[in-house]
Amino acid sequence: MIKIKKALLSVSDKTGIIELARELMKLKISILSTGGTSALLKESKIPCVEIADYTEFPEMMGGRVKTLHPKVHGGILARREDKKDQSELKKYKIEPIDLVVVNLYPFEEMVGARRAVPLQEAIEQIDIGGVTLLRSAAKNHEHVVVVSNPVQYEDLVAELKKNKGAVSEETASRWAVGAFTETASYDRAIAQYLACRGTARRAPTDIFPQHFSIHAAKVQDLRYGENPHQKGAWYQDVGVGCALPLQKQLHGKKLSFNNLLDLDAAVALVSEFKEPTAAIIKHMSPCGVAQAPTLIQSFREAFDIDPVSAFGGIIGFNCAVDDKTARAIADAGFWECLIALGYSDKALGVLKQKKNLRIVEASLLDVSARKNDWDVKRIHGGLLVQEWDYLKEDVKKWKCVTRKKPTPEQQQTMFFAWKVAQFTRSNAIVICQGTRTVGICGGQPSRVESVRIAVRKAGRHAVGAVLASDAFFPMPDNIQVASLAGISCIVQPGGSIKDSEVIAKADEVGIAMVFTGVRHFKH
Repeated sequence: MIKIKKALLSVSDKTGIIELARELMKLKISILSTGGTSALLKESKIPCVEIADYTEFPEMMGGRVKTLHPKVHGGILARREDKKDQSELKKYKIEPIDLVVVNLYPFEEMVGARRAVPLQEAIEQIDIGGVTLLRSAAKNHEHVVVVSNPVQYEDLVAELKKNKGAVSEETASRWAVGAFTETASYDRAIAQYLACRGTARRAPTDIFPQHFSIHAAKVQDLRYGENPHQKGAWYQDVGVGCALPLQKQLHGKKLSFNNLLDLDAAVALVSEFKEPTAAIIKHMSPCGVAQAPTLIQSFREAFDIDPVSAFGGIIGFNCAVDDKTARAIADAGFWECLIALGYSDKALGVLKQKKNLRIVEASLLDVSARKNDWDVKRIHGGLLVQEWDYLKEDVKKWKCVTRKKPTPEQQQTMFFAWKVAQFTRSNAIVICQGTRTVGICGGQPSRVESVRIAVRKAGRHAVGAVLASDAFFPMPDNIQVASLAGISCIVQPGGSIKDSEVIAKADEVGIAMVFTGVRHFKH
């Protein structure tokens, strides 16, 4: 057991500190504290010694230097069983400090997701003394207890009361890990802020840091991962703008690992459109997407074309759900989740009749918030890091490569189909009539097989439709399959060594074809 006789309290977040100090006082534990914390304790008539009085050295440089003193860190770092350490404590009149309660300047909260805070303002929120105190106490956790978060206060008091003013070595060790985790996360946030500020000044070939770390905080443990035998948890990026972690669940069972993957895909897709849009997602890929003047129309058009694939899916909307749309959703069958900007009271009343339906409220994805962030994929033994595939494309640069030109209506449909293809698993084929999908296929190892499946799903709706492909056609057989189904227009990146043959086949069968010059693989 670690007997607590003297405690150092220095906190930026004052939540619960008065209550904790009162409990320490009842246990006859003497208290050292820094300026702001000391003033608050004295106002509450809690006896304490200010660090400046204890060290006989004033706070300096606007508070930048206050606890960085041998009388503080010597008292924390001294090994209790080491005769030389104990001799030096006596020689320099240093008192052992057994409990360190510290939380840090709110750098992450102040900087936030935008990273638009002026450099000097951000610099002053970089905690030095607090981090050093945490590290010193955590290093000597065999003899010193470190508390780095107000949520630990209740457990600390309970243990002190239970053990007559002492804390177990097991608790001290666990909290030391928490303190080092806290300082590591804090340093990551600072490094990320400074690195992002310098992005514009780096060469285009040097946008990625030499050392890459992920800074995330756990939101919650999940029932399991992709499968019941896999454990799982959900983490939220710290200091990065992202729509899904800001969500609020309004109804239904807890979100699962797979739910979150599909919800993320739904939000990313519907955020691309301004008019009322519905997207039905299964296994991170759309099986029905529609944009219409009303939300209920967009939902019906997204659902009706492929209700079999839609069963048990997730629906994403880019606006609030009204009661008419809610009734249509409820009548359409079984759904895992809904995610939208909001829900009317009547809509919630209808939807909540589905006991297990997960109803989620979230903002749309702000693409500008990801400009200094990266898309990360895990492989065994490492990470793959890339920029997000959010490219503002100029349709004026698209090039019609066939004799037949697309009509204005087809051009509008091409743009819609192209956007949906961007969020469909490769090899992605998306067939559209107007601003609704009529046939989608992705995830096939063969592009021509994707075309076959998509036109089969579209059926008679393929006649006169527009087909979008996320990557080039390697062979003209794709065009032949599309032609036999009645496709009238194709949009694709181009860039195949067989482009000339593909174009010739399109001219032969009378299909208009446009090259975008941009590929959108989604593995």
